[in-house]
Amino acid sequence: MSSFDDAFAALLGNEGGFTADAKDRGNWTSGQVGVGQLKGTKYGISAMSYPDLDIKNLTLDAAKQIYKRDYWNPFGGDLLAPALAFQVFDGAVNSGVVQSIKWLQQAVHVSADGVLGPVTKAAVDNHPSATVVAAYNGYRLKFMVSAKTWSTYSSGWAIRIADNLIRSAA
Repeated sequence: MSSFDDAFAALLGNEGGFTADAKDRGNWTSGQVGVGQLKGTKYGISAMSYPDLDIKNLTLDAAKQIYKRDYWNPFGGDLLAPALAFQVFDGAVNSGVVQSIKWLQQAVHVSADGVLGPVTKAAVDNHPSATVVAAYNGYRLKFMVSAKTWSTYSSGWAIRIADNLIRSAA
């Protein structure tokens, strides 16, 4: 992977088209099952995160703009090695930017405050990228296993993380 465009294309392999699973809190405008409107998720853009967006009619280009602005740019995706940038990007989309940065910080053994500043960047630069990717996904998986919804979504999440590890080794 060499750019946001490559990372976005790979991300679409983890995110699907339109879904409106009533059991998934992300599909509800309030973020709570059964509360608010069931607007669904498309290309991984959820009603919970974007309650005022017309999710069902979201275009791929509009989704790409949202991902660049709200997920890639906030952690400085262009400043990380491409394989690592994809991991942090995918984690940010799946669990939020702050949480994704915390996994990165844990992987490089710095204080996990969720801000990718100069201390974190220096620590990332001082570790082999493959080592950081492996540790990052280990912390991510541990977090996912502890989620209340693990029993419902474990298969998809585990496959997603496994696919990301395989992608990073390619």
